[in-house]
Amino acid sequence: MRYKVVPEPRDVDELLAIRDAVPLVPGSEEDCCSRVVARTPVAGRDAAREWLTFLQALGLVAESDRGFHRTRDDPGREGLGERFLAGVFGAREVHDVVADDGSTSPEAVFASLRSEVPGWERHRRPDWAEDWRERTVRLLGWGVVFSLFEEVDDGEYRIASDGS
Repeated sequence: MRYKVVPEPRDVDELLAIRDAVPLVPGSEEDCCSRVVARTPVAGRDAAREWLTFLQALGLVAESDRGFHRTRDDPGREGLGERFLAGVFGAREVHDVVADDGSTSPEAVFASLRSEVPGWERHRRPDWAEDWRERTVRLLGWGVVFSLFEEVDDGEYRIASDGS
């Protein structure tokens, strides 16, 4: 399963600090969100819920019948990019567009992905395209954080030079 939620990009240290705020012993969503808000710069329960979902997509948090908990599995910084591509809806598609185009802008990436947006998303709100443009920018930003992409002149992105 791939998750759709993509919070604003932060550096890996902040990502791991947010993960570390989630308890090892399962707790309710409310308890986990409260911990994330109290122990990190994440502002508010809704944002904390988004982070729980994003961390699930990366395999850093899991949900059981007793609630959310931090996983003991540590992918290392190098493994986060692979988990991002595998667990976040749109990440793999964005990566493919950037790889195929060589260097491209967020708007060009969105134009290539536009047909991939599920129909139910298109009918959910009248401004769906703006939401997905923003999502594309966030996906590109996380790709930079995880060393999959690098940002080049004029706000274009290309595959990171280390070959990721």
